[in-house]
Amino acid sequence: MMTKVSMSALAVLALSLHGALAQSTQTNAGAAVAPAPLSSTEQAIQDIKHPTPWLSWGADLRVREEWFDNLLTLNPNNPLHEQNYLRFRARIWASVTPVDDLSLNVRVADEAREWMRSAGYTPFSPDSGPDLREGIIDNLNVEWRNMLGLPLKLKLGRQDFLPGTPSGLGDGWLVGDGTPFDGSWTYYLDAARLTYELKEQHTTIEAIGIVQKALDGAWLPTINNRDLLETEQNEAGGIFWVANKSVPEANVDTYFIYKHDEVSSALPLGTKDAAKFRPDNADIYTVGGRLSGLIAGHWKYSAEGAYQFGRKQDPSINDDATTADPAAKMAYRDISAFAVNGKLTYLFKDSLNNQIYCAYEFLSGDNPATKQDEMFDNLWGRWPRWSEIGLYSFAAETRIGNEANLHRVGPGWICNPSQAMEVNAAYFALFAEHDVATRGVPSLFTGTGNFRGHFLQAMLKYKFSNHLSAHLLAEVQLPGDYYANNAAWYFLRPEVMFTF
Repeated sequence: MMTKVSMSALAVLALSLHGALAQSTQTNAGAAVAPAPLSSTEQAIQDIKHPTPWLSWGADLRVREEWFDNLLTLNPNNPLHEQNYLRFRARIWASVTPVDDLSLNVRVADEAREWMRSAGYTPFSPDSGPDLREGIIDNLNVEWRNMLGLPLKLKLGRQDFLPGTPSGLGDGWLVGDGTPFDGSWTYYLDAARLTYELKEQHTTIEAIGIVQKALDGAWLPTINNRDLLETEQNEAGGIFWVANKSVPEANVDTYFIYKHDEVSSALPLGTKDAAKFRPDNADIYTVGGRLSGLIAGHWKYSAEGAYQFGRKQDPSINDDATTADPAAKMAYRDISAFAVNGKLTYLFKDSLNNQIYCAYEFLSGDNPATKQDEMFDNLWGRWPRWSEIGLYSFAAETRIGNEANLHRVGPGWICNPSQAMEVNAAYFALFAEHDVATRGVPSLFTGTGNFRGHFLQAMLKYKFSNHLSAHLLAEVQLPGDYYANNAAWYFLRPEVMFTF
């Protein structure tokens, strides 16, 4: 199986290097130039995508091969320790604007898979072979801009909150993906989002309501319906977010987030599946703030902190002193948790656009010596913010992407050898706040060590054209004394993306 992955990876790498050599004379320096006129082919594509002033549409196809070892099971002796599969995600979308400032947006997505190894992380897939899965409406919303003649926008329905786009909140630390189970096939939230923009004050005020169901077909029908889980429990909540950019060197975001978890009938407590996926009942209140900016043209920074309180009923707790009694395991515990996340980057602004950075993140873990729950909950931030290994490896400890009890610190480097190519590399030293993993399988952890291990990552991206791009991602973690097994974890992913 590794041979198949290596062949795919080498093919992507070879294409990328070929493109880089072809453009080796290009640099990122120099004055901005006017965009070149569209070619006849590109103009024809744009005409097809915008057949009338009130309609636009598009489509894309993402082909990935993913191979990983040990990071899901944390145990090389588990028969499912190695995973290898192909992912074919196809999407088509459209936006209809019947009148000025009012639009209807829809997107349909499907991700068929081909499993080369037994599928270990989902009960909804075959042991091996093709898996057609479902077609799903992953966006369906109405957007009303300049509402009532005011600088007010309402977006109602299924929508994305992707970081790095105009719809993002901060860098997506706590809000970015409402469907962590499907692995970036979708990332929507069913929400109502009201945005008020005070342009003269450089301030944006947002109020957001969310109602997210555990099963993907709960609100909207699916094609080939299989009642796939998108998250462990039904979730609802509200977000109040204020962003001010009056001072470019000190952009300020402040927020309050409420999240209500309610166990779904799809995973009732006490069942085998519930024991595996760990749904909870909870009321989580989060207050936080973020400061970011660019100083002296070269230093870019961000610093964010959040505190959580509320209560949670989480039967997956396995510490001994406070919850050995089965009845105590079903009791609600008061939440008192906090987290910080920061990054400092130096921009060389040279011909290769070199950047170096240092990142630090802390997510508190549950203290087994208390009756409170100190484990930070990263809410709707369960996406691969810094690594795929970081996403999957917490499945055996908490839940997929539910990172907690974590110190992460280390440097990284980014450069652009050509206008079309980007190279990233990073190293993080990872630690646990507490040596006891209070959720998950105790046999997978020593209970005596705090060092999670050394993490290394390298990524190569290449953009062949506006319609074709590719990347190759490789990660490895050498586990430390926090884990019972010290076999290295690996993740490898080549990807090609076609966009129309």
